[in-house]
This record gives sequence, C-alpha cells and structure tokens, in this order.
Amino acid sequence: MRVEILKINSETPETSLIRYAADQIRAGQVLGMPTDTFYGLAADPFNLRAVDRVYEIKSRSRHKPLSLLIESVDQARELAKPLPDEFYALAKKFWPGPLTVIVKAGSRLPLKVTANTGNVALRVPNAKIPLEVVKAAAIPITATSANLSGESECTTAEAVKEQLGVRIPIIVDGGTSPRDVASTIVDLTDDDARWKVLREGAIPADQISEFFAQG
Repeated sequence: MRVEILKINSETPETSLIRYAADQIRAGQVLGMPTDTFYGLAADPFNLRAVDRVYEIKSRSRHKPLSLLIESVDQARELAKPLPDEFYALAKKFWPGPLTVIVKAGSRLPLKVTANTGNVALRVPNAKIPLEVVKAAAIPITATSANLSGESECTTAEAVKEQLGVRIPIIVDGGTSPRDVASTIVDLTDDDARWKVLREGAIPADQISEFFAQG
C-alpha cells in the first residue's frame, strides 16, 4: 500500500483538506493524524470493520478499549450513560486538553470499541486538525496512538510513516506534535472510588488530586 501524505496547516487547517480527511474516515479508512499529544489512528468507531483495522494496524490486544476524540461535552452525553458530576467538573477545568476521562459507555457505542468493558475513554483535544475533522465528520474518531504496540509513540508524520506506512493509506501531516507526553487518564467508572488516575501524563496527578480536594 502506497501511503498518501496529506499536509494540513495545524494553525489554520484548510477546509477542503479537513473535509477530505473526514470523508475518508466516514468511508471506513484508518488515518494517521496529529492530536495535541502524539499522532493517533483516526477511524469511525461505529464502523466495526474500521475498528478491527485499528487493532490490526497496531497489533493491539483486543482486550484494550480504544479512546475517542470528541468535540464537546454534548457529544460525550451521546456516547455515555448519565455522566457523573465529576465528569462535568473535569471537562470544564481541563478540556480542551490532554485529559482522557473514562466513563460508562452508552448503548450506542459498539462493544468492540469498549473491548467489552462497557466503558469508554473520551477527550476533547486542544488541537485544531483533529477537532475540525471530528466536526466535519460529525462523529467521534478513535485516538489510540499511531504506533505498533510496544513501540515508541510518534510525534511526526514521518515517524508514523516509518512504523505504519505500509499499513495505513493516509497520514495527515500537521507538523511536530506540540508535546511528547501522553494524556493523563482519569477513571470515573468506580462508584466507590469516585475517581482515580490510571495514567499520569501531561497533567500531573497531584493537579487532579488538588482539583478534587477543592471541589
């Protein structure tokens, strides 16, 4: 497979190129795409064949759910069961930004996306290209990092091409990632714990703790 490199301006994304990327995702393709952390694999989470391809491309365990990029809290409501107060508080404080929040998935989402956990990880990225693609496609997109499982994450389109070039048809080149640290993951699905930091990333864990302590 010859990979197509689609250069899009990260500050002022060209509308026609955004539309092209969104149309490819809606048509079932898996694209390499920049986010506000590492480059990710963007696919339609409602297209089970595309979801399968994401797992195949990464050689990823099917027991690991896929995180989704969304454009707003309103979109989160469509994908999740009634959201806890902690979700709204975190979203107001840290979105758009490098915070992934795990909540209980709603019935609309395919079980395959949640890896049969019944949970979904959501994030509103602080980056124009993925946000504009989500808006243009009018669906959330998958956001798992664009690298082979166990290999290092990619901060450039060139690095994605080196790892996955024969596996994906299109890589959106939005320049070098603004940061080289993964998003912080907070889990809100445990009713007893209320919240817990599963992975410390771009937002320090103690910042999350202080935020909840003040709440």
